[in-house]
Amino acid sequence: MFVKLLCATILVSLSAACSMSTQPASQATAELKDKDGKAVGIATFRESGSGVTVNLDVKGLTPGLHAVHVHAVGKCEAPAFTSAGGHFNPAQKKHGHKNAEGAHAGDLPNMLVAKDGTGRFEAFTDGMTLKPGVTSVFDKDGSALVIHVGVDDYATDPTGNAGDRAACGIITMAQSRM
Repeated sequence: MFVKLLCATILVSLSAACSMSTQPASQATAELKDKDGKAVGIATFRESGSGVTVNLDVKGLTPGLHAVHVHAVGKCEAPAFTSAGGHFNPAQKKHGHKNAEGAHAGDLPNMLVAKDGTGRFEAFTDGMTLKPGVTSVFDKDGSALVIHVGVDDYATDPTGNAGDRAACGIITMAQSRM
């Protein structure tokens, strides 16, 4: 009886391990570069059951608050990064969490950069997914993460008066590890 139970436990464990390794990765990354092509940060995106957590580590930026947005196009052509398009907004809402008709799915909180030019950021959003679908950042033209020079006022449509784009990174599906 013990041997049968042990064999059944091993089979269930192996089956679970095999099924986990065949599921698509639910993580993405974006390497952010400034207008001169210098790497200034890395963002990770992790899918959970109810949304996506965005983590961002930066260096070499100007101190102060900076707007952070997911933009609708996966292109980061320097120096202005306008190739990234407007904010990721599949539901066609207005900009900003303070706007009664908002917010864009790509509207994230402001990030504080310290006096030494470094910053860490974490935010959760239920407005986007890494999986296929209407709110996927992996639509036909992809998406990018952009850090702006200024602060998002969370209300003014369409940009939150966030100013120019200081850094940009194309969001790419992370490679799964075996």
